[in-house]
Amino acid sequence: MYPPDVGDRQRSYKLYPDVTGFDVHAPSSGLEVEKNLSTLDSHMSPQPLGLISDTHGLLRPQAVEALCGCAHIIHAGDIGRYGDHANILDELARIAPVTAVRGNNDHGDWAEALPDIARLEFGGICIHILHILGELGIDPAANGVKVVVSGHTHKPRLETRNGVLYVNPGSAGPRRFRLPVCVGRLWVSDGEPRAELIELRV
Repeated sequence: MYPPDVGDRQRSYKLYPDVTGFDVHAPSSGLEVEKNLSTLDSHMSPQPLGLISDTHGLLRPQAVEALCGCAHIIHAGDIGRYGDHANILDELARIAPVTAVRGNNDHGDWAEALPDIARLEFGGICIHILHILGELGIDPAANGVKVVVSGHTHKPRLETRNGVLYVNPGSAGPRRFRLPVCVGRLWVSDGEPRAELIELRV
């Protein structure tokens, strides 16, 4: 049965909502073509995908704990800036393989090596990953995308529109204002995605 219970230092923030009032942002110009395409087979394991964003150089032990056991980890950008970006990706890679995109605060040679957009196929569905949702330059449903993962706002959200699940896992790094510090997890069952946001006790 999924999702599993979270530990004492975490609590479930929102689970499996089905909200229809979400407006997809209009496409913006200058977006780079997708650079990274990976395929995963979730039928080999019931493990979820881990979702994390906006670490800004800080990878909390609570975030590591919440992502342990994931089959793969998605980082939706703003990895570094305030700390050592290499340590963030290396530490996440100790848990599971990582797919990361570049955020607006990721600069330097290491950031140039990251794509602006990534696509992942998991459990027979297509996941579209970018940092800023406002730069979504496609109609996800028309392009066969079932899940869009983004970051940037530091506001954890789960929204569904036209059969597409939009997930922002919020920020797992330095707290902004009074926003929760969160990560997320994503499962696929019978071709349907289900997501969970986990508020970390920090």
